[in-house]
Amino acid sequence: MPAQRPLAVIDVDGVVADVRHRLQYLRSWPGDWDAFFAAAPADPPLTEGVELVRRLALDHEVVWLTGRPERSREATSRWLREQGLPSGELRMRPDDDRRPARVFKRAELRELGANRQVAVVVDDDPAVVDLLRADGWPVLRAQWLEYESTLGNAQETEGRT
Repeated sequence: MPAQRPLAVIDVDGVVADVRHRLQYLRSWPGDWDAFFAAAPADPPLTEGVELVRRLALDHEVVWLTGRPERSREATSRWLREQGLPSGELRMRPDDDRRPARVFKRAELRELGANRQVAVVVDDDPAVVDLLRADGWPVLRAQWLEYESTLGNAQETEGRT
């Protein structure tokens, strides 16, 4: 039986998907999360993130870890395929989960890392990156798209991503 490849755990929004066109739905309170996620299939790909994931897939097993809700699984899976991104397990937030992304992702990583080597985690959210680094995870912060606090603020106050 061949040895398992180490895991590359990759976020979607802000890493491979450009969400800037959708942030308009979150700039007022409460945010229109249904419209925000409905617009996701029109996300342009982020070249730097796409190229990084393709390189990582050469010697890592890719796991997609996103704060997107489970109800957007089909649209997210289709978008990843349409961009020619590597297939891999897609872990999404349960529809009724209102925890901040950092808390959700921490729990998912602990589960993934219990039986597998997590070689790298790629995320754009500073709160996620800081928490995971503090926990000792090998995190690469995606900085090829300027991080806008709109999404982070909405996550923290509404817990709806």
